Amino acid sequence: MRSRPSPHPSSHDDLARAAALADATSQALVLATSAANDNSGVSAAQLRVLGVVDQAGSVNLTQLAMALHTAPSSASRLCDRLEAADLLRRTADERDRREVWLVLTPTAHRLLDGLGRQRQETIAAVLRRMSPDDRAALLQGLSAFAQASGIPVAEDDAAAQAS
Repeated sequence: MRSRPSPHPSSHDDLARAAALADATSQALVLATSAANDNSGVSAAQLRVLGVVDQAGSVNLTQLAMALHTAPSSASRLCDRLEAADLLRRTADERDRREVWLVLTPTAHRLLDGLGRQRQETIAAVLRRMSPDDRAALLQGLSAFAQASGIPVAEDDAAAQAS
């Protein structure tokens, strides 16, 4: 019979196991995201662009390239394809016409919203297969992980995603 891991990972083995479990969970979430994305017709790199712009509200090409850790020319080509697909729009800055800002189109917002819903439905299906006690423990662990990582999570968002 296997014993349960210590609730307080402090040893090297416990930390390594926790890291491995977090990595496996991350991979499962990536697979859930990939399954939803496969039907979108948008590449993973293009989705990263949409995600960066969505998080920022708008960015210029230099900021986008820095966020993607790529050359501005590569970022620009991605933007060309997204603009052709009516997912991204380039707009000139009103104060400095040389500055171009990238913003999402309504089509992109609908795409991202749909992918988010599909991803959450996939995750919810997994959560439903867990016992209530295990879900409560997961919630507590994820809350602590998010807090330790410095990632802000609004309680209302977390509650909405859990339902």
